[in-house]
Amino acid sequence: MSFQETPVPSDEEEAFYVHCRAAYLAVFRSSLTNISSKQQLCRALQQAGRNPTHATLNKYWTPRTSKLNFDEFFEILKSEKKTEETELMRAFKKMDVNSDGYISHSELEKALTTRGEKMTTEEVNAIFSMADINKDGKLDYAEFCRLLVSTVEQCQMAALERLEANAKLKRQNFGSQSYSPPKSSVSSAAATLPQPPETPRAESDTTLKKDSRSSSRPSSARSRRSSLSNSITMTSSTNKASKIPEPSGLQDWHHSYMKGCFFLEDDGSISSLQYQLHLPQTTTVYLTIQPLSLSHGLDLPSSWMTVDTALFVTSAGETKEDSTLKYVWKGELDAGTYYLLPFTSGCRLKKRSKKSLSIKSIELVYRTDTGELDLTRELREVLSDIFEVIDLDGNGLLSLEEYNFFELRTSGEKCDKDSWAVCKENFDMRKNQLTRQGFMELNLMEATEKDGDPADLWVTLEAMGYNRMLELACPVQLDVHCEGTQPAIQPLSLDSGPKLLIQALQKSITAKTGAKALRGQDNVFIYTYRGEHRISSLIANKANQKVTVHVNNEQSRNCCSSRGMSVFAVEVPARTKLVCQHILPINERQEWTYNCVESMLPGT
Repeated sequence: MSFQETPVPSDEEEAFYVHCRAAYLAVFRSSLTNISSKQQLCRALQQAGRNPTHATLNKYWTPRTSKLNFDEFFEILKSEKKTEETELMRAFKKMDVNSDGYISHSELEKALTTRGEKMTTEEVNAIFSMADINKDGKLDYAEFCRLLVSTVEQCQMAALERLEANAKLKRQNFGSQSYSPPKSSVSSAAATLPQPPETPRAESDTTLKKDSRSSSRPSSARSRRSSLSNSITMTSSTNKASKIPEPSGLQDWHHSYMKGCFFLEDDGSISSLQYQLHLPQTTTVYLTIQPLSLSHGLDLPSSWMTVDTALFVTSAGETKEDSTLKYVWKGELDAGTYYLLPFTSGCRLKKRSKKSLSIKSIELVYRTDTGELDLTRELREVLSDIFEVIDLDGNGLLSLEEYNFFELRTSGEKCDKDSWAVCKENFDMRKNQLTRQGFMELNLMEATEKDGDPADLWVTLEAMGYNRMLELACPVQLDVHCEGTQPAIQPLSLDSGPKLLIQALQKSITAKTGAKALRGQDNVFIYTYRGEHRISSLIANKANQKVTVHVNNEQSRNCCSSRGMSVFAVEVPARTKLVCQHILPINERQEWTYNCVESMLPGT
């Protein structure tokens, strides 16, 4: 099976990264510093040329938010696009009832106090006073739009200039390659800035902060002396499970299964449900984890079917080495309780292109001929798919425990027994479990309570892994076959977080390969794990200060990195282990070569 190669980032994308980095460093001394308040988030967004509303800030800084890191800030900026002059003009023209290029005070006040995020009369007066330059009681909105866009560009330019003026800060965060900030508009930055990489958040243990992004290609002698080169050639593979054939008579084995989903979080990380497996006696076990082909939503894309899936099996904190990183596994397990930890490298599970943001969102609700609200066909298909995913035991009904998986994902709160009793009175249930029809009725009631406003429905859908085009991330199914006993599987609480998976992943890399120190560095080590179908690397920083490691995969062939780029840098806090990247072949039918050079950036 072949896969499309990850596109090389354009100059525009690279310039965007530098602007994000410069904006963050205009507020904080280090990219490892967290945003600790809504006010700090507002300042950083403004430095990046955004003008966040209260609604925007509340979207990313909820009552449960205590901090945001640079990775999360970067993802926010990718979602919160600048307001273009053409968009502003289009909005003002709707207010310009006379189509003469001017808006009166009364027209502006009516629009801003009755639509969208409503302003007070005092706020409208302040805006009008500032924009009405010649004090004739009219707003030349074309000139106002140019002024606003120009101010946004000036904020971005100022952030870059401050970074440029601080040579030490620039060197620590962008390396030794020099550059000059653009002299005119922001659009010219692509030709003059270095090539900074996009670096989604890496896995890390609970004591570390998320890795930070840096860029540049260090060319100094110092960098070459502290570099390490790894080259591994892998043969082609046409069948991931070819070495583990399905056991004969499998249909007679005891079988249990659970559904789940890999979710792409706003900060770029990947999360999923984890499971507990109980075996009453020692038995031969056959495990598989595969992307789930949903029976509903047939018009939706099924790109998730190409996502790589794997499973870690741990017992009492110890990882079963021979059962990790497998799409399918067969072996003997002793009686006892195990954790089943789904994993995907992230190489083939990416956020969709931002081009889809420019397309109008799919409608979720509509009014019937009688004026009543109803769910659209597209939303009903998606809700049916969500029902299948959260129906973990596949019995066609949602228990309170299964429904709470949905509630925790979408609202962060659990439904108690009293609330469940209310649901029983209002929605279709069977055996004290919610039916598919009842699930539809519940969502229709929420839409009706909001008089058709789809905002809360979108919050629900996005929390369940859908974008505005109703494209899903990656639903999966985990199957457990046991030869001699009936297995029992149940999901772990979402509160367990990623700690178990991070520990198992790190151990699987460090336990199976030796550490190689960067030349001239006694406390910085690289682990490179070679599996049957994937290569993974880990950086261990045993020093008492953070280090920035530059990673260059440009000489690799037929390879796709979980980082999404071939050149990037990772900031590793003191005394920390950090997974650097995962590598998969772009085309599994062809040979692939991993050729990576890791080196220390100057100034670290």
